[in-house]
Amino acid sequence: MSDNDDLTLARRLLEAAKAAGADHADAMVATATSAAVGVAGGALEEAERSEGRDAGLRVIAGKGQACVSSSDLRDDNLVEMAERAVTMARAAPEDPYCGLAESTALSALRDADGLDLLDPTAPADPAALEAMALEAEAAALAIKGVVQVEQASAMWQRDRITLALSNGFEGGYARSTASLAVSALAGEGTGRERDYAVETRRHAADLPAPGDVGRRAGERTVARLGAQRPPAGNFPVVYDERVSGGLIGHLLGAMNGASVARGSSWAAEKLGEQLLPTTIDIVEEPHLKRGRGSRPFDAEGLPTMRRPLVSGGVLDRWVLDLATARQLDLESTGNARRGLSGPPSPGVSNVRMTLGEKDRAGLLAEIGTGLLVTSFLGAAINPTTGAYSRGASGFWVEGGEIAYPVNEITLAGSLPEMLGTLILGSDADDAKALSAPSMIVQGLTLGA
Repeated sequence: MSDNDDLTLARRLLEAAKAAGADHADAMVATATSAAVGVAGGALEEAERSEGRDAGLRVIAGKGQACVSSSDLRDDNLVEMAERAVTMARAAPEDPYCGLAESTALSALRDADGLDLLDPTAPADPAALEAMALEAEAAALAIKGVVQVEQASAMWQRDRITLALSNGFEGGYARSTASLAVSALAGEGTGRERDYAVETRRHAADLPAPGDVGRRAGERTVARLGAQRPPAGNFPVVYDERVSGGLIGHLLGAMNGASVARGSSWAAEKLGEQLLPTTIDIVEEPHLKRGRGSRPFDAEGLPTMRRPLVSGGVLDRWVLDLATARQLDLESTGNARRGLSGPPSPGVSNVRMTLGEKDRAGLLAEIGTGLLVTSFLGAAINPTTGAYSRGASGFWVEGGEIAYPVNEITLAGSLPEMLGTLILGSDADDAKALSAPSMIVQGLTLGA
């Protein structure tokens, strides 16, 4: 199906909603084509190819709203969808904050031209994907100590989003995704360890070589052999670049307008206050070329733009869609996201941080004795108080050098206190939507 076909479908949904009695409506059409291959033991283990086209409709009738979605896109079903949605909206509890944007506020950008999100030469051929996966698997198995590769996989996907609103907005864009992943095992019996490497890009040409991905998975796995329990107590902790984005993600969650409006954010009263060290800025960059989170407009047709989130450690703004902005008596920040079967909600695009001057080795040297965390298992984060508790594994550090691997650790602390101590490294991965470097975190208690 072409872009025009999807826009025609979205328009038909709007017409059906209007005929059914909706006051306002927005329609989204999503199409996707994907191919994925997994190998194990040097042989093809699974191969999948899928194509799909689905549509979602949100209607507003009076003060109520409702959302429906379907993959049955026949004309009679579109009419039934619209009628069902209007009936549901009229029966729904009143929501004084739902509604579309004013037409004067809509984005001038209606496509992703210039963002280079679609790779026309992606390796959609299963044979090419299989060759990539086999090369990655062989590289992992070549690492001494690796006993098995659970699976090496390669994937390609192309999807297109088309949006039409009854306030006059119409837009859409396509994007591609290519990825490689390897999961390896080392050791035997109760001493067996597992680790992985995964890489994802918009353009396949930007992926690391399959052999590099496989070797990284194998080396990470072997490095975990012989894990011990570390001493308990209060120690500085280095969050490896692989996991540091999760910590910043907790901050972004506290800045999310939905949490703030519900009163369930520990940062709800901290707008304009110092949360991070003065050396740290955090910026949202929705228009990065080939960016994992790039988008020309948000899910409500509003413009996306570069905006500061934290400046000099000070919390600059909330992350808002129209509904949460109205609840807080503010303006939307163009951060609406939505799926086909639900209303918009706030969410960020690409996030970038100030970088420090030291790489991970430099951060380890700075802490002297402490913990390097490379993976987490489970989480207990209280979004209202910021109380933090997570299971973790990684490496014990002595004299600024890795001494031995550790696992079955519990880290406990307070997010507001932890974030105020951050010392950032220089090794952020720009291929990620949330790009955060390795960082030193103080104020944590280690329990074994």
